[in-house]
Amino acid sequence: MKDSCTSDNRPYDLIVVGAGSAGFSASITAAEAGKRVALIGHGTIGGTCVNVGCVPSKAMVRAAEALHGANTAARFPGIAGAAQLNDWSRLIAGKDDLVTILRQKKYADLLPAYEGVEYIDEGPATLINGGIEVGGRKITAPKTLIATGSRTFVPAIRGIEDVDPLDSTSLLELETLPDSLIFIGAGYIGAELAQMMARLGVKVTLVTRSRVLPGAEPEVSEVLTGVFKAEGITVLTGVQYDSIRHAKGGVTLRLSQDGAAKDVTANRIVITAGRQANTEGLGLNEAGVQIDSRGGIVVGPDMQTSRADTYAAGDVTDRDQFVYMAAYGAKIAARNAVLDGNNRYDNSAMPWVVFTDPQVAGVGLSEHQARDAGHEVKVSVLPLDQVPRAQAARDLRGLIKLVADRNTDQLLGGQIIAPEGSDSIQTLVMALKAGMTTKALGDTIFPYLTTVEGLKLAAQTFDKDVTMLSCCAG
Repeated sequence: MKDSCTSDNRPYDLIVVGAGSAGFSASITAAEAGKRVALIGHGTIGGTCVNVGCVPSKAMVRAAEALHGANTAARFPGIAGAAQLNDWSRLIAGKDDLVTILRQKKYADLLPAYEGVEYIDEGPATLINGGIEVGGRKITAPKTLIATGSRTFVPAIRGIEDVDPLDSTSLLELETLPDSLIFIGAGYIGAELAQMMARLGVKVTLVTRSRVLPGAEPEVSEVLTGVFKAEGITVLTGVQYDSIRHAKGGVTLRLSQDGAAKDVTANRIVITAGRQANTEGLGLNEAGVQIDSRGGIVVGPDMQTSRADTYAAGDVTDRDQFVYMAAYGAKIAARNAVLDGNNRYDNSAMPWVVFTDPQVAGVGLSEHQARDAGHEVKVSVLPLDQVPRAQAARDLRGLIKLVADRNTDQLLGGQIIAPEGSDSIQTLVMALKAGMTTKALGDTIFPYLTTVEGLKLAAQTFDKDVTMLSCCAG
């Protein structure tokens, strides 16, 4: 079969499989350098983030947050407020409109601006020698980059296939709002969506084998668990799953906790137990591309796979599962694949955010990770009631934890749980990139009555009692 080329009849330099954030990042990077790219759709253009991930979920989370804000306005003396969800279908339609606009504007409409990129949407692709096969034809290039993303991981629980479980995608496509939901998994997806649905009036039970946000510091997890319970969410941690079955009016999850069997019943079950790489059907085994135990493609720091002419980036790999890291990794992969680059993936100062309320954010090493890395560790934990911004907002939910090397005083990492935690974390990112010490951070000037000022106070807490300082005295 004849090889395919771009419209100027020159051969492709790079094949990119997957047209999500990683695929577009790689394609644009190569095209801007004058290379020719075949961008293979392999799914809906825009990928997970804009279609079924970040954009729709955060739009819904914000809506639920606005509802909650009105209903908790009475924390301020002299104010009364109330709000309710009047029309679920209109809320969903508004979310869908936003997705459609951003998918068109940030993906489809960009393609004509890059003459070096040819978009080919002819179905799933399979790796072959010298390129890929898609839609019954062979497309060749010296290098191939796989960016096919991920999907919901479904845990092996007896009976789960029989009850039509929801996931983060189908939950936000429901035509009617259920009365009750069970969320299986309390990572960042489960935590965000469980709180969102509870605030929209659904009776929510959140169950997890470990704890809420198992990747976060224990102190952070404890605070968020307390917030959830205060908002009426039933939180069951440290459970073992036995089975799922149909029940009157819904489904029942049988589990055990502390050795005791327990049945939990709701209208529907939502699976939020993590993500699974989209590697099936790509012919990876036949092509000699190594995958890990979770199905993710194993890549080196240069984003190259075990096959010399093949790279990978984004959620399909064994790297960080964040959209901005997908785009970052794809840019590195493209530069190394077709521009003779020597770029390396570096997540040492990578911020991460969970859009619960309060928000959870972190960067660098946790206390446990720092000890495992051989550091002699010192930590500072500052409750949010010591941050003037929180006192003025009448919202004391949260804390800030910093981790540092005891011998050098150098900051190693930190986590924040606070209403403005997502924006505040970037200051700590810059502090880590600059190699700052806790003393240097504590001596830095911060604006008063901001959440980010809490970083200064947390840094000062290593050496002094901040409760004995007057306002701005630090």
